Amino acid sequence: MLNLVRRTAMLLPLLSCLHAASLAQSPLASVLVRPSSDAHASGFDGVVEAVRQTVVAAQVSGTVIALDVKAGDAVKQGQVLLRIDAQAANQVAAASDAQVQAARAALNVARQDLGRQQQLFQQSYISQAALDRAQAQFQSAQAQATAQLAQASASKTQSGFFIVKAPYAGVVSDVPVTLGDMAMPGKTLVTLYDPGAMRVTASVPQTATMQGTEASPIKVQIPGLKADQQWLKPTRAQVLPAVDASTHTRQIRLDLPSGLSGLSPGMFARAWLPSEASTSARLSVPTQTLVKHAEMTGLYVINAAGKPLLRQVRVGTTSPEGTEILSGVSAGERVALDPQAAARIR
Repeated sequence: MLNLVRRTAMLLPLLSCLHAASLAQSPLASVLVRPSSDAHASGFDGVVEAVRQTVVAAQVSGTVIALDVKAGDAVKQGQVLLRIDAQAANQVAAASDAQVQAARAALNVARQDLGRQQQLFQQSYISQAALDRAQAQFQSAQAQATAQLAQASASKTQSGFFIVKAPYAGVVSDVPVTLGDMAMPGKTLVTLYDPGAMRVTASVPQTATMQGTEASPIKVQIPGLKADQQWLKPTRAQVLPAVDASTHTRQIRLDLPSGLSGLSPGMFARAWLPSEASTSARLSVPTQTLVKHAEMTGLYVINAAGKPLLRQVRVGTTSPEGTEILSGVSAGERVALDPQAAARIR
C-alpha cells in the first residue's frame, strides 16, 4: 500500500506536464483584427419618440372624482380616462331644457294666435296693424325657441367635457393628477401615445450625409432593447428643413419598424449615418473574444511564437458584427476566439 502511494505521487507531476504539453500543442482558434465594415459611418445621439403622442388637458373646471387609468395601461379609442365633477353643469343643462320647453309652449301659443288673427283679418274684423303685431309676436317666439334650443345643445356639449375619453387606442404614459385634484382649463390630465408608430429623432451636423447605400446603410441602435433587437433599419428617413442657427445642426427623424417590444418614448438611441472615408479606419473584433476583469477589458493576442498574451484594450460601440477597438491592438494581429482556452495555456 505504501508503494502504491509513492508511485501515485511520482506520476502526478508527470501527468500535469503531459496535460500542459497537450494544451500547448492543441490548436487555438483565433481571428484577425480587421477594419470594421462600419468604418465609414458616424453615430449621433438621439431619442425615441412616438409619432402620435397626445397631452389630454381639461376644458372645464372641476374636481377629479374618478380616475379609471394609471401609467402603463393600454386603452381603447373612446375609453373613459377620468371624470370631473359635473353636478353644476348638469343643473345648468336641466335648466336649459326647461327653458326650451317654455319657449316651445310660447311658440305654440303665438302660432295659434296668429292663425286666429288671420281668420279675423279675412273677415275684416281687425286691421292690418293688428295682424302685423300677431305676425311679429309669432316670429319673436320662434326666434326665442331657436335660441333656447341652441343654448341647451351647448349646455349638453359642455357637460360632455366633464368625462375625459381616449382620442385613440394607445398606452398611458403619465397621469399627473390624483383623486380630489382641481382640474382647470389647460391643465394636463393624461398623457398617452400610440405604440404602433415610433421613431428616433437626432440632431446632426448640416453637412451629414443622409443618403444610405447597400454598403453603408442608415441604421438605428437602441441599447435598451434586447441584444438581437438593438440594431434596426429605419423604414423612412425625414430631414427637417430648419437648421439651428446656434449649433448649425438639423433634426432627422427615422421611423422604426412596427411590432417592437420594450420600446417606449424617451429611450436613448443612436443614429448611424454614412460618412466620408476617414484616414484611420476603425477596428473591430468578435465580442466573444473580449475579457473583462473588474475595470479592465482585454484581448488574448497571439504572439509570433503562437503563445496568447493578455493585452488591455479600449473598446467603443458594439454592433452585430462585433465590438469596436479604439486602442490596444493593430490591424492584422491575431486574437484568440476562446479567452478561457487561451487563459489555460502557459
